[in-house]
Amino acid sequence: MSPILNLLWFLFGGLLMAIGWLLAAVIIAITVIGLPWARACLNLASLALWPFGREAVSRDLLYGKEDIGTSGLGVIGNVIWFVLAGAWLALGHVFAAIFSALTIIGIPFAVPHLKLASIALAPIGKAIVSKEVAEEARKRHASARVDQPQAAGS
Repeated sequence: MSPILNLLWFLFGGLLMAIGWLLAAVIIAITVIGLPWARACLNLASLALWPFGREAVSRDLLYGKEDIGTSGLGVIGNVIWFVLAGAWLALGHVFAAIFSALTIIGIPFAVPHLKLASIALAPIGKAIVSKEVAEEARKRHASARVDQPQAAGS
């Protein structure tokens, strides 16, 4: 089912939104210091192009350890991102979701636009993976939390 939905998505708006992400990547990469944000844009352009069957998950959840994008520096990066481009890309996805939801046939396409809008607000520290990999990472993380010894006095 995902390949059919991805093809329909591509034809009815996915390509346009992926171009928006690519344009943001190019503009941000021109500054050179914006290269980490440009990389995030490229990752999300691929998700905007083919969203069904994939999702964005936090890299610390996926790999089980914190990295620069999931640390405090990642938070600062996401704040800068939000101001420079995140709000505009999120707004584009919200408008696309509204227009998609105007027809019954378009409702399945409104949901990924809203997910992409939320990701557009803070993309630093995220990885794009298949739904199966994301589910397995969540299970592994939950299992590790259950197996952790309880802190004294809790």
